[in-house]
Amino acid sequence: MDVKEFLPHSVPASFPDRSTAISRRQATVKRAMDLVGAAIGLVVFAPLMMATAVLIKLDSPGPVLFSQKRVGEKGKVFKIYKFRTMVANAEELLNGLIDLDALEEPVFKIKNDPRVTPLGRTLRRWSVDELPQLVNVLKGEMSLVGPRPEEEQLVKRYSAWHRRRLGARPGITGPVQINGRGDLPLKERVRLEVEYIDHYSLWKDLEILIKTIPVVIAGKGSY
Repeated sequence: MDVKEFLPHSVPASFPDRSTAISRRQATVKRAMDLVGAAIGLVVFAPLMMATAVLIKLDSPGPVLFSQKRVGEKGKVFKIYKFRTMVANAEELLNGLIDLDALEEPVFKIKNDPRVTPLGRTLRRWSVDELPQLVNVLKGEMSLVGPRPEEEQLVKRYSAWHRRRLGARPGITGPVQINGRGDLPLKERVRLEVEYIDHYSLWKDLEILIKTIPVVIAGKGSY
């Protein structure tokens, strides 16, 4: 399925050519870095991930993992994996909290979201809920670094400029995560991600990975 199928007809469904931002050699090295990094991450964090799975089962009824369709590079839709941090029927409850058609811009974050479980707040605080996305990286659906993948229902409401952030493979972390995360307005998020795509470098990826560590420890903007 391609997101072009459900984009508004009034806006041209075009996506930037990723080759203008990353060379074939860079893409090969980036993919190799993703494979090695994700494989090491899964091994290193395996005990934490197993303990998290047990705690989730003890904390609230429902599955350990949460999966959701997200829109990635050039509009390709894939299923993202996260540790479940909300009640099992969280998506069914969303309409009672947010009117998507009434949003001023295609983005939302609910502070003190009542759907989040007590354990879920801790998992989000330390970004532990994101660890299953290492599997998405191994599958080639995501990268360690890149724009964050967004929900289909929000991408449907994107403007042509917003869709420029779909010009690169989405990442577990990225320029938004080290510059304010959920506290940033959409305009600033898109600006940072478009700048990352237009001026891509492997050194920038390494810099973002390193800067992500203190950001995760601080937990600012995670909710």
